[in-house]
Amino acid sequence: MAKVIDGLYYSESHEFVKVDGTTGYIGITDYAQQQLGNVVYVDMPEVDDVLEAGEEFGAVESVKAASDLISPVSGTVLEVNEALEDHPELLNQDAFANWIIKVTLSDPSELDKLMSASDYQKYCEK
Repeated sequence: MAKVIDGLYYSESHEFVKVDGTTGYIGITDYAQQQLGNVVYVDMPEVDDVLEAGEEFGAVESVKAASDLISPVSGTVLEVNEALEDHPELLNQDAFANWIIKVTLSDPSELDKLMSASDYQKYCEK
């Protein structure tokens, strides 16, 4: 069973958001990295890019497949996780510790549309 962490927000496209004040850390879930297999490349946006909830912001490529990254929230990119440029396999080692982008949340009420840890766990079991 994939690891799920309480206190995070989860999307149906298997991204998570960890919220710290008005900052959101967005990455893929443990379930997502398990489904993908060995991650070999992460395509990330640029700093200062403006993201809209539900829109693509990059992609994760593995030996098995490529998967678009869909932003669970709207916001402006503050930082990208540069460690993933040289070491995309960090997502396989610990998906939750290795966020992909950090954004300033432009509409925190969007978090209400995302799943809790328990709801996400049920969603993955379907």
